[in-house]
Amino acid sequence: MSTNKIKVMLVDDHAMLRHGMAMMINMESDMEVIAEAGDGNEALAILKKNEPVDIVLLDVTLKTVSGFEVIKSMHALIPTLPVLFVSMHDESVYAERALRAGARGYVMKQEPGEILLAAIHEVLKGNVYLSKQMHEKLLKRIASGHSEPEQLINTLTPSEFEVLHLIGQGHSSQEIAKLLCRSIKTIETHRFNIRVKLHLKDGADLIRYATRWISEEP
Repeated sequence: MSTNKIKVMLVDDHAMLRHGMAMMINMESDMEVIAEAGDGNEALAILKKNEPVDIVLLDVTLKTVSGFEVIKSMHALIPTLPVLFVSMHDESVYAERALRAGARGYVMKQEPGEILLAAIHEVLKGNVYLSKQMHEKLLKRIASGHSEPEQLINTLTPSEFEVLHLIGQGHSSQEIAKLLCRSIKTIETHRFNIRVKLHLKDGADLIRYATRWISEEP
């Protein structure tokens, strides 16, 4: 492996997609994938071996723990490590949360490969990468000030945030448990905690809130 290439680590629990990204990146003259991990624990084990990594491409939803938890652990090991979230989840819902967690950017998996490659270069320049639409949304939010509901959402844990998003997409507790590889009891606990933190009176109120929240226009 060349020492002057950008060294990339991929963290995604979908092996086929991960390998596809690796092939695309390795075709670039200035980049190479030096490590792949299927979950957060595997990724952290690689970093603990002092593997030379310039940037991590991290999925939001992993089988064991949330990508939001993984990035905290990564930065505990290497505070300056640039992390770029690459996810199927809607950027308008997750990007701001990703930046708050310490990520340097957010790219949706639906985007063409050249967008991902451009994002990697932008992040390694020390900049933040978001789509033009997301930049505009954040600027509007800053200009208008945070509303009380947004402040309350910021009190949710990463796991609660994931559950809220899935509720808004119409998933039941059983479906969410399967998607996140958690027990139904754990999901019900998250639902209860979300209701308390967002001052919602019952399950129906939670569903209405979650559905309205993820459907808001940028």
